[in-house]
Amino acid sequence: MDERRIDMPLDMIPENLDFDVIFEPTKVDDKKYVIDGNTGKYIAIVGKDFNCASHGNFFRDVSDAVTNHLTDAEYEGAVVKWKDAHHNGWAMMDMTLPNVTAKISTEKHETEIAQRIIALHGVDGTCSNTVLFGAIDFFCTNGQIRGEHDKVRRKNTSGFSLDRFITQLERSKQDFYSQSATLQQWANKPLLIQDVKNMLQSLLKSDRTADKMITLYNQEASVRGQNAWALYSAFTNYATYADERNGFKLRNTGGDTRAVSMWQREEKVTQWVDSKQFKELLAA
Repeated sequence: MDERRIDMPLDMIPENLDFDVIFEPTKVDDKKYVIDGNTGKYIAIVGKDFNCASHGNFFRDVSDAVTNHLTDAEYEGAVVKWKDAHHNGWAMMDMTLPNVTAKISTEKHETEIAQRIIALHGVDGTCSNTVLFGAIDFFCTNGQIRGEHDKVRRKNTSGFSLDRFITQLERSKQDFYSQSATLQQWANKPLLIQDVKNMLQSLLKSDRTADKMITLYNQEASVRGQNAWALYSAFTNYATYADERNGFKLRNTGGDTRAVSMWQREEKVTQWVDSKQFKELLAA
Protein backbone atom coordinates (compact mmCIF):
# COMPACT_ATOMS: atom_id res chain seq x y z
CA MET A 1 0.00 0.00 0.00
CA ASP A 2 1.20 3.48 -0.83
CA GLU A 3 0.05 6.70 0.81
CA ARG A 4 1.48 10.10 0.09
CA ARG A 5 0.63 13.75 -0.16
CA ILE A 6 0.77 15.12 -3.69
CA ASP A 7 1.62 18.78 -4.25
CA MET A 8 0.76 19.06 -7.95
CA PRO A 9 -2.18 20.01 -10.17
CA LEU A 10 -5.38 18.20 -9.25
CA ASP A 11 -5.65 16.46 -12.63
CA MET A 12 -2.20 14.84 -12.37
CA ILE A 13 -2.33 11.18 -11.35
CA PRO A 14 0.57 9.32 -9.66
CA GLU A 15 2.58 7.47 -12.29
CA ASN A 16 1.96 4.04 -10.78
CA LEU A 17 -1.82 4.54 -11.14
CA ASP A 18 -1.90 6.22 -14.55
CA PHE A 19 -1.96 3.28 -16.92
CA ASP A 20 -4.20 1.86 -19.61
CA VAL A 21 -6.00 -1.31 -18.61
CA ILE A 22 -5.38 -4.33 -20.82
CA PHE A 23 -7.32 -7.58 -20.70
CA GLU A 24 -6.08 -11.01 -21.71
CA PRO A 25 -8.01 -14.29 -21.74
CA THR A 26 -7.14 -16.97 -19.22
CA LYS A 27 -7.37 -20.71 -19.80
CA VAL A 28 -10.72 -20.59 -18.01
CA ASP A 29 -13.42 -19.63 -20.50
CA ASP A 30 -15.32 -17.17 -18.29
CA LYS A 31 -12.27 -15.39 -16.81
CA LYS A 32 -9.71 -12.87 -18.05
CA TYR A 33 -6.58 -11.17 -16.73
CA VAL A 34 -6.34 -7.48 -15.84
CA ILE A 35 -2.94 -6.12 -16.89
CA ASP A 36 -1.10 -2.84 -16.24
CA GLY A 37 -0.58 -1.44 -19.74
CA ASN A 38 2.59 0.40 -18.68
CA THR A 39 4.46 -2.40 -16.97
CA GLY A 40 2.77 -5.50 -18.33
CA LYS A 41 2.18 -6.67 -14.76
CA TYR A 42 -0.78 -8.97 -14.17
CA ILE A 43 -3.03 -7.36 -11.55
CA ALA A 44 -6.07 -9.60 -11.16
CA ILE A 45 -8.42 -12.17 -12.65
CA VAL A 46 -11.96 -11.00 -13.35
CA GLY A 47 -15.05 -12.26 -15.13
CA LYS A 48 -15.02 -12.25 -18.92
CA ASP A 49 -17.70 -9.53 -19.08
CA PHE A 50 -15.91 -7.18 -16.67
CA ASN A 51 -15.02 -3.76 -18.07
CA CYS A 52 -13.71 -0.60 -16.45
CA ALA A 53 -12.35 2.87 -16.99
CA SER A 54 -8.70 3.43 -16.15
CA HIS A 55 -7.78 5.01 -12.83
CA GLY A 56 -6.43 8.02 -14.69
CA ASN A 57 -9.60 8.69 -16.66
CA PHE A 58 -11.82 8.31 -13.61
CA PHE A 59 -9.75 10.51 -11.29
CA ARG A 60 -9.22 13.16 -13.96
CA ASP A 61 -13.00 13.35 -14.44
CA VAL A 62 -13.42 13.84 -10.69
CA SER A 63 -10.67 16.47 -10.55
CA ASP A 64 -12.06 18.31 -13.58
CA ALA A 65 -15.50 18.41 -11.94
CA VAL A 66 -13.96 19.93 -8.80
CA THR A 67 -12.10 22.65 -10.68
CA ASN A 68 -15.03 23.39 -13.02
CA HIS A 69 -17.87 23.39 -10.50
CA LEU A 70 -16.31 24.79 -7.32
CA THR A 71 -15.02 28.33 -7.04
CA ASP A 72 -11.31 29.07 -7.19
CA ALA A 73 -11.44 30.08 -3.52
CA GLU A 74 -13.03 26.77 -2.52
CA TYR A 75 -10.49 24.45 -4.12
CA GLU A 76 -7.38 26.69 -3.90
CA GLY A 77 -4.69 24.97 -1.86
CA ALA A 78 -6.43 21.58 -2.04
CA VAL A 79 -4.31 18.78 -0.57
CA VAL A 80 -4.57 15.36 -2.20
CA LYS A 81 -3.47 12.09 -0.63
CA TRP A 82 -3.29 8.94 -2.73
CA LYS A 83 -3.63 5.40 -1.47
CA ASP A 84 -3.37 2.19 -3.44
CA ALA A 85 -3.71 -1.53 -2.86
CA HIS A 86 -4.06 -4.84 -4.67
CA HIS A 87 -0.96 -4.14 -6.78
CA ASN A 88 -2.46 -0.85 -8.04
CA GLY A 89 -5.77 -2.49 -8.83
CA TRP A 90 -7.52 -0.39 -6.13
CA ALA A 91 -6.94 3.34 -5.67
CA MET A 92 -8.20 6.18 -3.51
CA MET A 93 -7.92 9.93 -3.98
CA ASP A 94 -8.50 11.78 -0.69
CA MET A 95 -8.84 15.53 -1.23
CA THR A 96 -9.03 18.13 1.55
CA LEU A 97 -10.29 21.66 0.82
CA PRO A 98 -8.58 23.79 3.50
CA ASN A 99 -10.63 26.90 2.66
CA VAL A 100 -14.00 25.28 3.38
CA THR A 101 -13.91 24.96 7.16
CA ALA A 102 -15.98 25.07 10.31
CA LYS A 103 -15.14 25.15 14.02
CA ILE A 104 -16.38 22.59 16.56
CA SER A 105 -16.18 23.89 20.13
CA THR A 106 -16.59 22.41 23.58
CA GLU A 107 -15.97 23.89 27.00
CA LYS A 108 -12.49 22.34 26.93
CA HIS A 109 -11.42 22.49 23.32
CA GLU A 110 -11.92 23.98 19.86
CA THR A 111 -10.99 22.29 16.61
CA GLU A 112 -11.38 23.09 12.94
CA ILE A 113 -12.71 20.69 10.32
CA ALA A 114 -12.39 21.04 6.55
CA GLN A 115 -14.37 19.63 3.67
CA ARG A 116 -13.15 16.35 2.24
CA ILE A 117 -13.81 14.65 -1.12
CA ILE A 118 -12.98 10.94 -1.38
CA ALA A 119 -12.92 9.09 -4.71
CA LEU A 120 -12.47 5.31 -4.93
CA HIS A 121 -11.78 3.31 -8.06
CA GLY A 122 -10.94 -0.29 -8.91
CA VAL A 123 -9.74 -1.95 -12.09
CA ASP A 124 -9.64 -5.38 -10.43
CA GLY A 125 -13.35 -5.79 -9.72
CA THR A 126 -13.02 -4.97 -6.01
CA CYS A 127 -14.98 -1.70 -5.97
CA SER A 128 -17.26 0.45 -8.08
CA ASN A 129 -16.56 4.05 -9.00
CA THR A 130 -17.49 5.85 -5.80
CA VAL A 131 -17.24 9.44 -4.60
CA LEU A 132 -18.07 10.55 -1.05
CA PHE A 133 -18.05 13.80 0.87
CA GLY A 134 -16.83 14.19 4.41
CA ALA A 135 -14.59 16.18 6.69
CA ILE A 136 -11.11 16.11 8.16
CA ASP A 137 -10.36 17.22 11.70
CA PHE A 138 -7.25 19.40 11.61
CA PHE A 139 -6.57 18.76 15.31
CA CYS A 140 -5.80 15.07 14.88
CA THR A 141 -6.35 14.50 11.12
CA ASN A 142 -9.03 11.92 11.79
CA GLY A 143 -11.03 11.22 8.66
CA GLN A 144 -14.80 11.48 8.80
CA ILE A 145 -17.26 10.29 6.19
CA ARG A 146 -20.96 10.93 6.32
CA GLY A 147 -23.80 8.51 5.77
CA GLU A 148 -24.96 6.46 2.81
CA HIS A 149 -26.87 9.41 1.37
CA ASP A 150 -23.56 11.11 0.57
CA LYS A 151 -22.23 8.31 -1.60
CA VAL A 152 -22.24 8.80 -5.35
CA ARG A 153 -21.80 5.49 -7.12
CA ARG A 154 -21.23 4.97 -10.80
CA LYS A 155 -21.23 1.76 -12.79
CA ASN A 156 -17.64 0.67 -13.32
CA THR A 157 -17.44 1.08 -17.10
CA SER A 158 -15.47 3.28 -19.45
CA GLY A 159 -18.57 5.29 -20.30
CA PHE A 160 -19.75 6.36 -16.85
CA SER A 161 -21.33 9.79 -16.30
CA LEU A 162 -20.46 12.21 -13.52
CA ASP A 163 -23.68 14.22 -13.81
CA ARG A 164 -24.99 13.19 -10.40
CA PHE A 165 -21.60 13.76 -8.80
CA ILE A 166 -21.52 17.29 -10.21
CA THR A 167 -24.97 17.97 -8.74
CA GLN A 168 -23.80 16.69 -5.35
CA LEU A 169 -20.56 18.64 -5.65
CA GLU A 170 -22.35 21.93 -6.29
CA ARG A 171 -24.29 21.59 -3.04
CA SER A 172 -21.48 19.93 -1.08
CA LYS A 173 -20.42 23.14 0.67
CA GLN A 174 -23.94 23.67 2.00
CA ASP A 175 -24.09 20.01 3.06
CA PHE A 176 -20.71 20.35 4.79
CA TYR A 177 -21.93 23.26 6.91
CA SER A 178 -25.13 21.39 7.72
CA GLN A 179 -23.10 18.40 8.88
CA SER A 180 -20.84 20.70 10.87
CA ALA A 181 -23.90 21.97 12.74
CA THR A 182 -24.78 18.37 13.60
CA LEU A 183 -21.26 17.75 14.89
CA GLN A 184 -21.53 20.86 17.04
CA GLN A 185 -24.75 19.45 18.51
CA TRP A 186 -22.80 16.32 19.38
CA ALA A 187 -20.15 18.49 21.04
CA ASN A 188 -22.91 20.03 23.14
CA LYS A 189 -24.29 16.62 24.16
CA PRO A 190 -22.79 15.50 27.52
CA LEU A 191 -22.33 11.78 28.10
CA LEU A 192 -21.94 9.65 31.22
CA ILE A 193 -19.09 7.16 31.02
CA GLN A 194 -21.34 4.26 32.09
CA ASP A 195 -23.79 5.07 29.30
CA VAL A 196 -20.89 5.08 26.82
CA LYS A 197 -19.67 1.71 28.12
CA ASN A 198 -23.11 0.16 27.86
CA MET A 199 -23.60 1.47 24.33
CA LEU A 200 -20.21 0.26 23.12
CA GLN A 201 -20.69 -3.20 24.60
CA SER A 202 -24.03 -3.50 22.82
CA LEU A 203 -22.75 -2.04 19.55
CA LEU A 204 -19.41 -3.80 19.20
CA LYS A 205 -20.47 -7.26 20.45
CA SER A 206 -17.02 -7.87 21.94
CA ASP A 207 -15.93 -6.95 25.47
CA ARG A 208 -12.31 -6.70 24.38
CA THR A 209 -13.07 -4.38 21.46
CA ALA A 210 -15.44 -2.32 23.61
CA ASP A 211 -12.79 -1.94 26.33
CA LYS A 212 -10.25 -0.68 23.79
CA MET A 213 -12.79 1.78 22.38
CA ILE A 214 -13.65 3.00 25.89
CA THR A 215 -9.95 3.64 26.48
CA LEU A 216 -9.78 5.55 23.21
CA TYR A 217 -12.91 7.53 24.14
CA ASN A 218 -11.38 8.50 27.49
CA GLN A 219 -8.28 9.76 25.66
CA GLU A 220 -10.41 11.89 23.34
CA ALA A 221 -12.62 13.07 26.21
CA SER A 222 -9.59 14.23 28.18
CA VAL A 223 -9.11 16.82 25.41
CA ARG A 224 -12.62 17.41 24.04
CA GLY A 225 -14.71 16.72 27.13
CA GLN A 226 -17.19 13.98 28.01
CA ASN A 227 -19.53 14.39 25.04
CA ALA A 228 -20.76 12.73 21.86
CA TRP A 229 -18.18 14.60 19.78
CA ALA A 230 -15.41 12.92 21.76
CA LEU A 231 -17.04 9.54 21.18
CA TYR A 232 -17.28 10.21 17.45
CA SER A 233 -13.65 11.33 17.48
CA ALA A 234 -12.73 8.01 19.09
CA PHE A 235 -14.53 6.24 16.25
CA THR A 236 -12.72 8.27 13.58
CA ASN A 237 -9.40 7.77 15.39
CA TYR A 238 -9.96 4.03 15.03
CA ALA A 239 -10.50 4.56 11.29
CA THR A 240 -7.40 6.74 10.88
CA TYR A 241 -4.67 4.91 12.81
CA ALA A 242 -3.84 1.24 13.27
CA ASP A 243 -0.91 1.13 15.68
CA GLU A 244 0.13 1.80 19.27
CA ARG A 245 -1.56 5.22 19.17
CA ASN A 246 -4.99 3.67 19.56
CA GLY A 247 -4.42 -0.03 20.19
CA PHE A 248 -6.30 -1.14 17.07
CA LYS A 249 -3.51 -2.70 15.03
CA LEU A 250 -4.28 -4.34 11.71
CA ARG A 251 -3.57 -8.01 11.31
CA ASN A 252 -0.59 -8.73 9.11
CA THR A 253 -2.13 -10.77 6.31
CA GLY A 254 0.96 -10.54 4.14
CA GLY A 255 -1.03 -8.98 1.32
CA ASP A 256 -1.22 -5.55 -0.30
CA THR A 257 -4.45 -4.71 1.52
CA ARG A 258 -3.76 -2.10 4.21
CA ALA A 259 -5.35 0.85 2.37
CA VAL A 260 -8.52 -1.16 1.71
CA SER A 261 -8.68 -2.31 5.34
CA MET A 262 -8.40 1.26 6.61
CA TRP A 263 -11.12 2.37 4.22
CA GLN A 264 -13.34 -0.43 5.49
CA ARG A 265 -12.84 1.00 8.97
CA GLU A 266 -14.17 4.35 7.79
CA GLU A 267 -17.23 2.62 6.38
CA LYS A 268 -17.68 0.76 9.67
CA VAL A 269 -17.69 4.09 11.54
CA THR A 270 -20.51 5.24 9.27
CA GLN A 271 -22.46 2.13 10.27
CA TRP A 272 -21.80 2.75 13.98
CA VAL A 273 -23.02 6.35 13.78
CA ASP A 274 -26.14 5.20 11.97
CA SER A 275 -26.80 2.44 14.50
CA LYS A 276 -29.78 2.21 16.84
CA GLN A 277 -27.42 2.18 19.84
CA PHE A 278 -25.65 5.42 18.91
CA LYS A 279 -28.89 7.22 18.11
CA GLU A 280 -30.44 6.12 21.41
CA LEU A 281 -27.37 7.40 23.29
CA LEU A 282 -27.76 10.81 21.66
CA ALA A 283 -31.47 10.89 22.47
CA ALA A 284 -31.06 9.94 26.12
